[in-house]
Amino acid sequence: MKYKHTQIGYFMIVVTIIVTILFAWAYITARSEPPSENSGTNLATTMIMSVIILILFFFTSLQVIIDESHLRLKLGYGLYKKQFSLNDILSAKAVKNPWYYGWGIKFWIGSKTLIYNISGFDAVEIKLNNKRTYRIGTDEPQKLEQTLNDAIQQHHSQ
Repeated sequence: MKYKHTQIGYFMIVVTIIVTILFAWAYITARSEPPSENSGTNLATTMIMSVIILILFFFTSLQVIIDESHLRLKLGYGLYKKQFSLNDILSAKAVKNPWYYGWGIKFWIGSKTLIYNISGFDAVEIKLNNKRTYRIGTDEPQKLEQTLNDAIQQHHSQ
């Protein structure tokens, strides 16, 4: 393995904790009220709260791995994974994302770029043979850029 780094989204952890506390408070407060005829609504609300917490929890870390043949991404605890063959990557360059790119997984139509980011604005932009562009958020942009370019060059020379 050539590179393995996990970026922690501390802001997302704090947001997840706050939202969980607020939902727990709302749930406990609602349970102290007399039972209503809409028990189905209570179940739906609980399900929605649970899904929101899971989605937030999902974006608390981003792991980037470069091995002999692939660049791999893993969000959270592995619910979402993405991999790129080193054969398909043309270049890697450290960049700064504008603030409005935000965090999460998103596609920007104007730049035709798919972004994976959980914290901060630093990223490495990769361009693929098929003309697609991706940005991978990182708190080690220069190290990731250098390691990825070395791995691409080494892989292409084999």
